[in-house]
Amino acid sequence: MQLLEQTIQLEQVLVKLKDHYLTNERPENKRDPVFFQFVKEQTSPVFEQIDHWYKNALQFIQNREVKVHPQQLQSTEDNLKILLLHSYYIDVRKRRYMDLYQSIQYVLDSLKQDIKNQTKRGGE
Repeated sequence: MQLLEQTIQLEQVLVKLKDHYLTNERPENKRDPVFFQFVKEQTSPVFEQIDHWYKNALQFIQNREVKVHPQQLQSTEDNLKILLLHSYYIDVRKRRYMDLYQSIQYVLDSLKQDIKNQTKRGGE
């Protein structure tokens, strides 16, 4: 059940990131050391959370009959990290941001369903 909890927590982070993206203005100076330090402090724990989730998710899907494939997980990990930075730097168009968001959400939802199906079969 640990992976399910991690996935749900990532979904919650995703919602917070989207809110941040939608409610904040683009920074005046992206190279500002104070802003950079702020972003680093805010994102470092999330980067670690993503890495930990990815490792557990990859382990879960290997040798199981699940819908989510390793390449989807890799892309989702990459997209999560990209979205994380875009949420603070606000340097992509809203449509691109929302496409990334929906793509991530789709894989997280699929993974949650796979976890629940495996649990019903007595796996995990």
